[in-house]
Amino acid sequence: MTPSSLPVIDNESIAPRILAGFSAIIIGIGLNRFSYIAFIPILITANWLTPEQAGYLGAANLLGYLLGALSANATALKFGVRSVVRANMLISIISFAACAWPLGFEWLAFWRLVAGVTGAQLMVVAVPAVLSAIPPSRKGRASGIVFSGIGFGIIFSGLAMPQLAELGVVETWLILGLVCVFFSALAWSPWEAKPQTIQTASAAPAAKLLTWPVILLLGAYALDAFGFVPHTVFWVDFIARGLGHGKELGGFFWMLVGLGAVFGPVLAGWSADKIGFKWAMTLAFGMKAAAVSLPLIDTSLPLLTVSSLVVGAIIPGMVALVSGFTAVLVGPEKNRQVWGWMTFAFAILQAVSGFFMAWLFDVTASYFPLFQAGWIALAMGAILALISPRPSTVHS
Repeated sequence: MTPSSLPVIDNESIAPRILAGFSAIIIGIGLNRFSYIAFIPILITANWLTPEQAGYLGAANLLGYLLGALSANATALKFGVRSVVRANMLISIISFAACAWPLGFEWLAFWRLVAGVTGAQLMVVAVPAVLSAIPPSRKGRASGIVFSGIGFGIIFSGLAMPQLAELGVVETWLILGLVCVFFSALAWSPWEAKPQTIQTASAAPAAKLLTWPVILLLGAYALDAFGFVPHTVFWVDFIARGLGHGKELGGFFWMLVGLGAVFGPVLAGWSADKIGFKWAMTLAFGMKAAAVSLPLIDTSLPLLTVSSLVVGAIIPGMVALVSGFTAVLVGPEKNRQVWGWMTFAFAILQAVSGFFMAWLFDVTASYFPLFQAGWIALAMGAILALISPRPSTVHS
């Protein structure tokens, strides 16, 4: 048995597995990654960070995500799925607790980098382990539910951060750690218990797995990572300072992103079950490109609402679609290996986009070129998804 899969399970066992995957995602991505976006104004106001330092902390988290994606597959092969998932949940808890100590920018940067590593490893290891155990007929919906954890994490940060800020920065970091404890308890049990049975030789040569459909999917997913950065790094600041609406309204629109992210994966999974992963992914790319371009057309509140909801829905929805499409293309035995490549490609372009967008903003002093670059990248992703061959077989 490989670490990328668990035995296909009966209906009674599906729910605990999906709950474990959901909890791992809400920790690794919803909290480790996206809760920080709503925390930025609080940290700056409390003089924990300068605006420039806040941007570098975000970059440190993206760099950690890149390192985690690079190391996840080998780590899981060596130590097993259960050990890796549990260790990364525990380290996530520690990272939030460590950030509560005001020991300076370098200290925070290190722990934000660590949080990025754990987030990527949870994404690469936990998700395929759950989805590989789900029957093919229910894989799309299961994937949607698992990735809705991203949206719940965003909504939590959008709603809770203003209230937690009244308690103080230290208390906020510690409460985020306690939330991680809660979801770690939910995700603690349903993992393969015997990592020593894993055969390290199960990793297939890259040449055998890098088929044309996989290469196209890698390219499309990387372009998605590039194109979504304007909304996941600059959106709140664009609305709050760029448009002059203030941090309260900026936080409200970030919550709308989270609201979309809750329902997006489920809708994406449903569409994949109905029309197939290829066409669902092509449609998602087109809708996301259009939504990212909306601020270039008009910055009225109704269009900002549509942009927030649609982009929010497709952020985790795209992850659900690509994860499910990967499983279809390569089968459960090689799913985690190829999903690791997908996450690594995503992490590279996400980090590149983060630094490029920051540079572009410095040069132009405007947010609008960021949205221009974002929608173009997403439109290119739609083209790659469109020309991708539709798989003729589905691996169970």
